Amino acid sequence: MSVQAIGRVWLVGAGNMGGAMLDRWIAGGVVPPDAVTAIDPGDSVVPQGVRLVDAPPGDERPDVLLLAIKPQLLDTVAPALASVRPRLLLSILAGVEEAALAARFSAGAIVRAMPNLPVSLGKGVVALHSSDASMEARAAAEALMAPLGLVEWLDDESLFHAITALSGSGPGFVYRFVEALADAGAALGIPADQAQRFAIATVEGAAALAAVSEHSPATLANRVASPGGTTRAGLDVLDDGDAMKALVAATLTAATKRSEELASAAR
Repeated sequence: MSVQAIGRVWLVGAGNMGGAMLDRWIAGGVVPPDAVTAIDPGDSVVPQGVRLVDAPPGDERPDVLLLAIKPQLLDTVAPALASVRPRLLLSILAGVEEAALAARFSAGAIVRAMPNLPVSLGKGVVALHSSDASMEARAAAEALMAPLGLVEWLDDESLFHAITALSGSGPGFVYRFVEALADAGAALGIPADQAQRFAIATVEGAAALAAVSEHSPATLANRVASPGGTTRAGLDVLDDGDAMKALVAATLTAATKRSEELASAAR
């Protein structure tokens, strides 16, 4: 889809995620800076040429309205935007269902999106869903999300709770693992700053190899581990009683439950 087909974009919330998405749009030439209005009452920094305002312009109408605020702020901002009527409403609000958005906004199409923070490098994951968006609206959503990383559609909106836990919150869980890996290395005598560099590079390289390998992560783990070797000794600890799988399952379950609670509050 061409830049002209996307039209004018209002970005409501230019914080960590909204700002990262905006940076990628401008850097990738998806939308020219003068076609974007960022609406944020905070101290957000936007790319040169993007208009930053603290309230919706009263005499304009965007083609695309993207909600990138905290879900708890939905009913704070909705009244000022209820009459905007964009061709496409995009929402990255965790837990806020399509029906809840439709009850507050009038739009030609509504598409939910769940990105994660690595979109700032174009290495993110974005899940999309819409129950009835036209092919044109879906193409516009895809064009805006394409520079952000892996983009896939979900047929079942209820999966958004699990996707939010897996890929939306997932980077936070990975960072905790990197921190634990580095701390464990430091506890064994490696200088802390060096342990952190090694831990980050190890996770980065392992993920890159998993992304291109024909083998599953489970197979790759076993290929690293020779019988009676150091890797096998460590894996035996992680695998004992499926300890690591149980911990990660509990982590995702907690995040999924919180997404469901947010959905309930927004209904």
